[in-house]
Amino acid sequence: MSTTDPARAADTGPDAPKGPPDGPDASVDGFRRAFRSWLEENLTGAFADARGMGGPGRDHEAFALRRSWERHMAAAGWTCIGWPTGHGGRGADIERQVAFHEEYALADAPARVNHIGEELLGPTLIALGTPDQQRRFLPPIRRGEELWCQGYSEPGAGSDLAAVSTRAEWRDGPGGAHWRIHGQKVWTSHAREADWCFVLARTDPASTRRHGLGYLLVPLRQEGVEVRPITQLTGTSEFNEVFFDGARAEADHIVGAPGEGWRVAMATLGFERGVSTLGRQVGYERELRALIDVARANGTARDPLLRDRLTRAWIDVRAMRATALRTMAGLSEGAPGPEASISKIHWARWHRRLGELAMDVVGPEGALASGPPYDLDRWQRLFLFSRADTIYAGTDEVQRDIIAERVLGLPRDRRA
Repeated sequence: MSTTDPARAADTGPDAPKGPPDGPDASVDGFRRAFRSWLEENLTGAFADARGMGGPGRDHEAFALRRSWERHMAAAGWTCIGWPTGHGGRGADIERQVAFHEEYALADAPARVNHIGEELLGPTLIALGTPDQQRRFLPPIRRGEELWCQGYSEPGAGSDLAAVSTRAEWRDGPGGAHWRIHGQKVWTSHAREADWCFVLARTDPASTRRHGLGYLLVPLRQEGVEVRPITQLTGTSEFNEVFFDGARAEADHIVGAPGEGWRVAMATLGFERGVSTLGRQVGYERELRALIDVARANGTARDPLLRDRLTRAWIDVRAMRATALRTMAGLSEGAPGPEASISKIHWARWHRRLGELAMDVVGPEGALASGPPYDLDRWQRLFLFSRADTIYAGTDEVQRDIIAERVLGLPRDRRA
């Protein structure tokens, strides 16, 4: 299958991709080899220290170095590869995106710091944003210059997202027309490092549930914004609380019209279930391989029950990949359908079981910290952080509702 794209020949602006020419991209295998070669050549020197850094429960690791790596990738044209060429991407199809994420994981490259901007907000703006919004926000995302976080969950509106109470008030005075944001968001990944946050807020104070919401683009480095880190079981603080006390968003920094926020927010969640999840599964397979090595080294692999669980985990992770690929078949516009909720439940429950299996393989030593004050090894961190896998990115209960209503066609929940 050829990736020749007439738009690419005309994409010669300052934000055009700077990666390999079309030649290496002529086939999926060629694309895969080109990216693999680039990773081998560039994950060297200072960037060699970034290998394996970051990820769930470890996102504090080498953040500045990983951000530099993100910009290095961008300079070579290896960010936003699924974006249309007219917006600075490569226009890569699903097969090439799968190859990209798999090769990235296989190279043990560092966890990305710009995932929320590149994989969530960027595609949302490409699909639903205005031309002015696309010109303002997409190039800095592609270059790794501006980082984003997601302002959805609240203390009283987590799994039940339609219950958001954060409000956006319209002002039209001497300072010009704008929005003022009041409320609180929670479990906000990267809020301390992010420059911007896309915030789901209530623009109509008389509205309820999914109606009367707005999807606003809010700068975080301003008065009226306070970020408080949340210390987790792992001792780290990837997640944060964000308090808005009159924070300002410009009048034209709302995606869609006031009242259309729910539709835009659901589009973003669809992109979150996209092809990048396949890279996660490659990482899970690497984790399992490492755990099997531990079991062989400490002798627990000879225990028939543990050996059976390790075998089942291996079979299941391969089935997980097949399920995800089937979900991606026929994918259009970069956002899978509600069937992707099946994959989310699958990987979340599998990874949580892997954490439990890791503790049984490690044995009693897993109950002891490696050093003061709270120095955890990779298996302890995996066990603790994976308890949240069935909650973040959509709880199991919500995913089952989506499958029931949108896949099986069962009656909707009355609260909707």
